[in-house]
Amino acid sequence: MRFVIITGLSGAGKSHTIRAFEDWGYFCVDNLPPKLIPTFAELCSRSDNNIEKVALGVDSRGGVFFDDFANVIADMHDRKFKFEVLFLEASDNVLITRYKESRRKHPLATDSRISVALKLEREKLTKIREKADHIIDTSNLSVKDLKAELSKIYLSDMEASGLLVNVLSFGFKYGIPLDADLVFDVRFLPNPFYDEELRGKTGNDKEVQDYVLKYRQSKEFIDKLMDMLEFLLPYYTEEGKSQLVIAIGCTGGQHRSVTIANIIHDKLQENRHWAVIDHRDVKKSLGGHQP
Repeated sequence: MRFVIITGLSGAGKSHTIRAFEDWGYFCVDNLPPKLIPTFAELCSRSDNNIEKVALGVDSRGGVFFDDFANVIADMHDRKFKFEVLFLEASDNVLITRYKESRRKHPLATDSRISVALKLEREKLTKIREKADHIIDTSNLSVKDLKAELSKIYLSDMEASGLLVNVLSFGFKYGIPLDADLVFDVRFLPNPFYDEELRGKTGNDKEVQDYVLKYRQSKEFIDKLMDMLEFLLPYYTEEGKSQLVIAIGCTGGQHRSVTIANIIHDKLQENRHWAVIDHRDVKKSLGGHQP
């Protein structure tokens, strides 16, 4: 299990960081009192929980609880917990500007100026910063740049773009997926449904795949679609998109769409993209009627 504690100066980007971790499938909890961290870590580490990635946000909003943070970190090291501390910081000028633009109050600025609160917060966080595994200065980083820096540390090579590509096969007679970003219609391809030996099989079976792929237009479509996706994906990533759903449909979602979706998924993975596959309607159409 990867267990990350996210902390640092207020206004340095913790909320954006937690949202990035959520996009990457982490179980996230924000503003947990430090004294509860060891108990929470122990609960998450139990094998029956099936939690593989956890991110906790801890900052000075915890008030008096926050003063225990350094002792909690030391105690977790003593108890041999496996965890990482990510520390976010920025220059005072940048932080003051961010607070003025957001019109929010610094959690430690009860009756003082932001500059005084920042100085106090830096003092409180000195020991934590010294023990941090990773320190990121967000002074000159946009939200997109911050996510890119985080991905270098917390994502595998295949996930490094931060863009999860969902390849989805479906049947038009069951409706177009509502969450689809790109929809492609492969009903122009010859239909294996009309071959009685293939009717009860799916695009996951080699016989159906061989049937669909023996046609020139099938191979040309795959080549042209991959060429377009390789053009588009870097731009989706650059714009900060975290998930893309590519829906490929045929009449019933059993033969042609499943075959093409499988191939597109495999090619994306071969090209080091973070891709997953789902066949929404393959079981619905087995034995069914197609017009």
